[in-house]
Amino acid sequence: MMRVVHYINQFYAGLGGEEAAGLSPRLLDGPAGPGRLLDQLLGDEHEVVATVVCGDNHAAGTAGVTEELLGMVREAGAELLLTGPAFGSGRYGMACARLAAAGTTAGLPSLAAMHPDNPGIGEAGTAPVIAAGASARKMRASLQRVAPALAKLAAGQALTEQDGRVGRSARLGRLVEHTAAQRAVELVLRRLAGEDADAVTEIPLGGFDSVEPAAPVEKVGAASVALLTEGALVPAGNPDRLESARATRWLRYSVDGLDTLADGDWESVDGGFATTAANADPNRLVPLDAARALQRDGAVGGLHDELLVTVGNGTSVVTARRFGVEWAARLRAAGVQAAILTAT
Repeated sequence: MMRVVHYINQFYAGLGGEEAAGLSPRLLDGPAGPGRLLDQLLGDEHEVVATVVCGDNHAAGTAGVTEELLGMVREAGAELLLTGPAFGSGRYGMACARLAAAGTTAGLPSLAAMHPDNPGIGEAGTAPVIAAGASARKMRASLQRVAPALAKLAAGQALTEQDGRVGRSARLGRLVEHTAAQRAVELVLRRLAGEDADAVTEIPLGGFDSVEPAAPVEKVGAASVALLTEGALVPAGNPDRLESARATRWLRYSVDGLDTLADGDWESVDGGFATTAANADPNRLVPLDAARALQRDGAVGGLHDELLVTVGNGTSVVTARRFGVEWAARLRAAGVQAAILTAT
């Protein structure tokens, strides 16, 4: 039997929601939250002996916190480490990936679980990441995939796509005929000869697109400017039912004739941040009042009469790219020269 230590955030440990996101690391005896189901799924072969917990804000933004968390994992006598499932949560995913990476580097078999679109995957290094669902509604199914992967990891076996592995695979050493220096020179020569770089590189690299910025607006005082947001600001009551995460669509609302976004008329339904301040004054999220002041002062030529809205929380890169193309086409058709996109 191997000793498993489980890392989860404050929410899944039952210690609070967004108001507890600054919670400092703590160590709990035995399984907590989803760890109880995990412990059952592992059966008699392995045991969840402790749970390490940290608030999402503290875990994602505090220097040295990963080392502190790993120290707690070691203190609990871990022989295996599981972090998550983090589903599509960005801060939670970053913390899970970093801790799993640190564990792997330290020689502790470690496994992270999160949705394939989670932005934290890139932080996992060579630590294996097992695919989880998009949200906690898929908790049971996600843990049912994680448990056998964890058992396989305990047996010293490599995890593959058949086990649900996503993200970057481990780099495995092998004997080759030529030295690294010789291969590097050969690679340079082939690139100079015009061969496709992806076809000759030994380690293909992924990553996000590189977007070339548009040219500056020459006459800002005559330009039409649009306001956009991925902060899910919608009319009170969310009449069009915009998702709080993992957007599938975007919406548009008229701001023609409005000098401000009045408290009580608008609300943010974004599930990725505490919306209290934004809902108390929606102009904090979408600065319509400041934009109107600039318009009156002649600093901009005019404001587009539509506010374009979606939610960035957990939204996949593929979907966000589509939104960008659709927004750009609509704004160009309306004669807009510049846009202010607010984020959270």
